[in-house]
Amino acid sequence: MSRKAILSCKTASLTIAYEQHGPASGASVILLHGFPYSPRAYDEIAPALAAEGYHVIVPYLRGYGPTRFNQPQTLRSGQQAALAQDLLDLMDALSIGQATLCGYDWGGRAACIVAALFPDRVQGLVTGDGYNLQDIANSTRPLDPETEHRLWYQYYFHTPRGVAGLTQNRREFCEWLWKLWSPTWSRNAERYPLTAPAFDNPDFVDVVIHSYRHRFMYVAGDPALESMEKALTRQPPISVPTISLCGADDGVGPAPVDDEDAGHFSGFYERRVLAGVGHNIPEEAPQQTLKALLDLLQR
Repeated sequence: MSRKAILSCKTASLTIAYEQHGPASGASVILLHGFPYSPRAYDEIAPALAAEGYHVIVPYLRGYGPTRFNQPQTLRSGQQAALAQDLLDLMDALSIGQATLCGYDWGGRAACIVAALFPDRVQGLVTGDGYNLQDIANSTRPLDPETEHRLWYQYYFHTPRGVAGLTQNRREFCEWLWKLWSPTWSRNAERYPLTAPAFDNPDFVDVVIHSYRHRFMYVAGDPALESMEKALTRQPPISVPTISLCGADDGVGPAPVDDEDAGHFSGFYERRVLAGVGHNIPEEAPQQTLKALLDLLQR
């Protein structure tokens, strides 16, 4: 499949690389990848939206692909507020007043935060696995053993050995996560090599390590983002129209029978559990993801 040329825009902190599809005059849709993924997750979705007349932006998150920090002294933060601020800055740089957002994992967190704190900027939200705001204040409380076991990689990143391991084996490590998190998907071996080069970014390891340490309060965040992080401690509701897509076979966060996130959404909200789908939702289930986006865009 042919892909669009990579464009870029400069914000206060980053030069953000992104792919653009469709007419600039169309309603804007921003598609956000997670860890350890890339814009390749949307290869079957972005062109289909463009064919419907939408203006589609697919950015590389901080620490991925050609996206770069503007200054060497800037903290290579991976905290949730940094991801959300990057999304807001991208929208401002591209003069996008309002957009429909779609994201999962880290990208879903950015989308959920912007939807919660800046609802006037969001027309609709397709979120992978529901309410993705981290409850950092309660993050050190132990979970049940099965859940703790699934989060092994996060605890690994808290150690110097984890930093060395990700640095030395980043492609092999991330491929292993793909296999664990999408255990029933038959295209892992085919699709992973298309995404793996995005991890060669010089800031990838630092951003990833900071992300998984900050969420457990083991490192400080960026002082410039403290006001947003404080707002997130209140676990604000999301009022914009939302469809949550959950992978029934997700190896890191399988969809529970009962929707535990519904109370965080105060507007239109629908949860769709996708049979046979793991963590990499848009890449494993492009048609279901596309349908969710069009259902919101055409409401």
